[in-house]
Amino acid sequence: MRVLGVDPGLTRCGVGVVDGVAGRPLTMLGVGVVRTPADAELGQRLVAVEQGIERWLDEHRPECVAVERVFSQHNVRTVMGTAQASAVAMLCAARRGIPVALHTPSEVKAAVTGSGRADKAQVGAMITRLLRLDAPPKPADAADALALAICHIWRAPAQNRLQQAVALHTAQATASKGRTA
Repeated sequence: MRVLGVDPGLTRCGVGVVDGVAGRPLTMLGVGVVRTPADAELGQRLVAVEQGIERWLDEHRPECVAVERVFSQHNVRTVMGTAQASAVAMLCAARRGIPVALHTPSEVKAAVTGSGRADKAQVGAMITRLLRLDAPPKPADAADALALAICHIWRAPAQNRLQQAVALHTAQATASKGRTA
C-alpha cells in the first residue's frame, strides 16, 4: 500500500510517502514540506498548498491519503489555518477518487512509538528507525507526515475488518427485523 501522509499547515504542510504493508519493512518514497509565505493572502496560500499536494499526488500516485485530524487548539487562528490546509488535502484526494483517512495526533504517536503522549523527538527517532534513515526528517512537519502514512499502513487492515464486521452486523440486524415484521 502506498500512502501519502499530510501534516496540514498553512505555513508548512508536511508531506511524506511510504510504501509497504503491516508486518513488513516499510519504504520511504519521498518526504518534504509545502511552504507558503506567511504574509501572502489566504486564498493564494491555499492555492499554493493545493498545487504542492497535486505535485506529490502526480509524482507518487498513492492509493490512500492519510491526513492529521484537526483538533481544537487554544489558538483559533492556528486551528483555522490547519483546518483549511487539511480540507485542501482532502479535496485534492477526493477529486482523484483517492480514499482519505483521518488520524488524530495521539493515534499516530501511539501507532509509531507505542505512546499517545510521545514528543516530537520520540516520533522522529522512531520514524528514523522504522524507515532506516540516517537522520530524522526535518522539519518536524515532514516527520509527522511520514508518521501519518505509517500509522495508516499499520492500522488500515484492522480498521477495514472492523468496518466489514459492523456492516455485516447491520445487514444481519436489518434482515432479522424484516423477518419479524
